[in-house]
Amino acid sequence: MSESRLKIAVNGAAGRMGQRVVALTLADTELQLAAALEYSGSKRLGQDAGEVCGAGKCGVSITSELTDRVDAVIDFSLPEALDTILGPCEERKIPLVIATTGYTDEQRERIAAAAQSTPIVMAPSMSLAVNLVMKLVEDAARALKDNPAGVDVEIIERHHRFKEDAPSGTALHFGKIVAEQMGQQDHVHGRSGRPGKRPHGEIGYHAVRTGDNVGEHTIVFGMMGETIDLTVRGHTRDSYAYGALAAAKYIVSKGAGLYSMKDVLGL
Repeated sequence: MSESRLKIAVNGAAGRMGQRVVALTLADTELQLAAALEYSGSKRLGQDAGEVCGAGKCGVSITSELTDRVDAVIDFSLPEALDTILGPCEERKIPLVIATTGYTDEQRERIAAAAQSTPIVMAPSMSLAVNLVMKLVEDAARALKDNPAGVDVEIIERHHRFKEDAPSGTALHFGKIVAEQMGQQDHVHGRSGRPGKRPHGEIGYHAVRTGDNVGEHTIVFGMMGETIDLTVRGHTRDSYAYGALAAAKYIVSKGAGLYSMKDVLGL
């Protein structure tokens, strides 16, 4: 194993996303899987991380504590597990990629505080394509904000049946981008009954949960006589895993601070 490889720890290594991050880390010639972490009650503790993800035995057992020296940690776990990984990374100044979503405002403040001393990449989506579309949405919103006939913005997102938060963190971030450019104050989550005429100053969110959909977002700019739909679809979870690995490679050479995928992509 080349010593020049970046040593990566994956938190949530036995989860759906964690397994893909482990597999792609093992396949990347620039990276070395140095640690695979799970919560203390996981039935996967002690098992080989490579075998768990279907990549074959790799010699790294899943543990509940980060004891080995690593260059970066990629977290794909749950909001409830934040302190179990943020604390050790903050204490040891280990660069951290936070790919988990659904955090409370208080948890976001905790992450921002840790970033004062630790380099952290945090994004509502690790997908490179999603983050590029975020830039396109920003450009479209800026260009359309003074449309004389008004613009109605709706955000439709689809995810698998197992996703626990709705709307997705990515959908909410798309809405934030639009509102920053166009000034909408009201964010409406679905509609029912007779809500009346649609006001121009709102953004509508619609969350669909179905099957094994790994993620799909459509941002609709509806005008009189024409419509713009900006859509990005994930076909496999690898899109998020590749983005997380790109973020890890980026953050290892950075100083303390809170970085985004815009920084990783140079947008």
